Amino acid sequence: KVPNLGVVAVHVSDLGEKEFLLDAHPDMIFTEPHYDGYPAILVRLEVIDETLLTQLLTNAWRYRTAG
Repeated sequence: KVPNLGVVAVHVSDLGEKEFLLDAHPDMIFTEPHYDGYPAILVRLEVIDETLLTQLLTNAWRYRTAG
């Protein structure tokens, strides 16, 4: 599959947060079957608000380093 440079995968805390974000921001955040059952979302970089993107990336870093 060819990478899509307009999309980035972001780790989230759990599947509940994933579902919340998918429902709250369907124009900016989506998923694909490859990520079913995994706490990650796909973000459309062209349309996401900079503040939300910063929050998502900061939280993802915290989740991965808290381990």
